[in-house]
Amino acid sequence: MPASPAGQLRSIAIGVTDLDAAERFYNDTWHLQTVAKTQDAVYLRGAGQFHHILALHRSARPDVRNVTFSVAERADLDAIAARTPGAGGRVLAGPFDVDEPGGGTAVTIADPQGRVLRFVHGDVRHAESAHVDAPSRITHVVFNSADVAVAQRFFEEALGFRLSDRTKIMAFMRCNSDHHSIALADSNADTLNHIAFVMPDLDAVMRGAGRMRDAGWPIEWGVGRHGPGNNVFAYFVGPDDFVIEYTADVLQVDDTYKVGGPSDWQWPPGRFDQWGVSQPPSDRIKQAQKTIRFIEQ
Repeated sequence: MPASPAGQLRSIAIGVTDLDAAERFYNDTWHLQTVAKTQDAVYLRGAGQFHHILALHRSARPDVRNVTFSVAERADLDAIAARTPGAGGRVLAGPFDVDEPGGGTAVTIADPQGRVLRFVHGDVRHAESAHVDAPSRITHVVFNSADVAVAQRFFEEALGFRLSDRTKIMAFMRCNSDHHSIALADSNADTLNHIAFVMPDLDAVMRGAGRMRDAGWPIEWGVGRHGPGNNVFAYFVGPDDFVIEYTADVLQVDDTYKVGGPSDWQWPPGRFDQWGVSQPPSDRIKQAQKTIRFIEQ
């Protein structure tokens, strides 16, 4: 597969209403590590190399500030900026020197439905951690979309994404060998659906799910194994009702992968995953998956 200029999903920046409480949760229960702080923001790393994979910003209400990708070459920033307007998006800034922890050079754009996407080159990296119960990185972010066709076309034309699978409710889009880095869910609003953090293996997902339950955060969907992407999943509603997922075993694909359609991904009645053991998503998670909006630009 020709390389997408988008590179690899790196991080997401979110607004939270209680910064100190959110930091404690993501440190103590979710197992991320604080690597930098300002008066109004906290930056958290996983066990992988990225400087941070989650940024928490003090906010009057929950929101999404941006989703950031790490690109391989400085020229990729120029390519993204050049292709964005013709695909229906807007260039908001850049290339510019990033003045937040992690640094690098970035371009910030908005897609046709207002989601803010940032692309960074030359940002700081860490040595990988040996922590067996910490997420290594964010493997995908799912966006709700009032018009999936419009969003899909933008990700393909501006950013070089490819469709991996299309179910009745979701388009799974890839920009590297991960089955999907972005998925677009049919909805009546352009909001955040969930954020998926990849764990080393199934055992780490199970231990993480147990740790969450011990801390009073029930499993809202799972544990199970998805169809598209073949990944193990356990979903939770975290602070400020952000839907967060522990996942593992993300399918790796190349040009030989056959794109699936809705008829390829149908479960028997009463089944909600490959294994047939998961309960259906809770009413709470269904509501939370609709509510978090991107900041307006």
